[in-house]
Amino acid sequence: MNRRDFLALMGTAAMAPRAFADLPKRPVAGVVTIYKRNTHADVILGKILEGYDQQGGHGPALKLASLYIDQPKSSHLGLELAHKHRVPVFDTIEGAVRGVDGVISIGEHGDYPDDPKTGQKLYPRRRFFDEIVAAYRKYGRVAPIFNDKHFCPAWADAKHMYDTARRMKIPFMAGSSIPVAWRLPELTLKRGTRIKEALAVGYGGPEAYAYHALEGLQCMVERRAGGETGVKSVQAVTGDAIWEAEAKGLWSMDLLMSALRLHPKPKLDRLRKNSPFYLIEYRDGTRGTVAMMNGVTGEFGFAARIEGETRLKATWIKLDYRAPFAHFAWLTQGIEHLIHHRKSPYPVERTLLTTGILDRAIHSLVDNERRLVTPELNVKYQPTDWGYADRDFPPVTQTLKK
Repeated sequence: MNRRDFLALMGTAAMAPRAFADLPKRPVAGVVTIYKRNTHADVILGKILEGYDQQGGHGPALKLASLYIDQPKSSHLGLELAHKHRVPVFDTIEGAVRGVDGVISIGEHGDYPDDPKTGQKLYPRRRFFDEIVAAYRKYGRVAPIFNDKHFCPAWADAKHMYDTARRMKIPFMAGSSIPVAWRLPELTLKRGTRIKEALAVGYGGPEAYAYHALEGLQCMVERRAGGETGVKSVQAVTGDAIWEAEAKGLWSMDLLMSALRLHPKPKLDRLRKNSPFYLIEYRDGTRGTVAMMNGVTGEFGFAARIEGETRLKATWIKLDYRAPFAHFAWLTQGIEHLIHHRKSPYPVERTLLTTGILDRAIHSLVDNERRLVTPELNVKYQPTDWGYADRDFPPVTQTLKK
């Protein structure tokens, strides 16, 4: 589907959240790795600077008051926009975050080393967080923090960030735009839905894009009866082991085919070798699968089997793949809610758990695809009813009731 068809399908009014003219623009700091065109810094902070369309239209009730760029020599766009909008650029995180009402931390993109064992890109998300927190301690004042995507590669670092935020009572939000992107057809599972098994389809690398697919899975399955209970085990499988796992009942072909609903006759024999499946066993017995389908699809999808229902629930998680990448507008509205109300619109525990699942999946992948028992992923929480694109979001002038 090209962008013209996408706009026609969704309607131009659906491309950006509503404006809330009665809200004051609260000052926020941007702490980013790099600021080039179409990087996460650009598609998030750019919507604060120049509107959701990044061409001067209406935007969130936020004002970028300061900026720290970890790799400024490669960030000409960020420096140009900072000059244009009179945003001071600091050479320390401490300087940037002092006195603001919130911090947007974006540790994505840029020239950083890879972990020699797992191949994961070692973005400085924990370093950013620790320096922000050090400034809070120094000046005796905390403000909300948004952390883009998962916390960091390692579970121990993620748990440190989560525990620190709780101990210091820092309003904390994290994650990607997948949970708030378009769903075609629209699908919201009711709280208390008895999910027996679920599967999310993704594409791309085993960490950076697998995280998106994992969030697509988790934002759905967390709504099952009893809420989130945590994860018992994680295993990565590739090649022939994928089909062997299916034969053993560890994942279901009908869920996969339903999640691939855009492809009437998906050619599974085109599945590339760099396409792991992540098999997730939740502590309450629910099974989840992340199926990376490189060579078969370049989209995200979801399907679930519900107890007592013969028809599978399925949807396509639709992104806007060209600038201004409108799905980030809906993520930015969630950040707006965080800053104005000092409360994340959805549980940060979702990101804690998905970070841990992904960490174990990557380690399984490089450790002969061994099944890893995960007692540390005893993460329990209840979902909220925050909406997604093309649906009405709870007005930011109100606190979440549920």
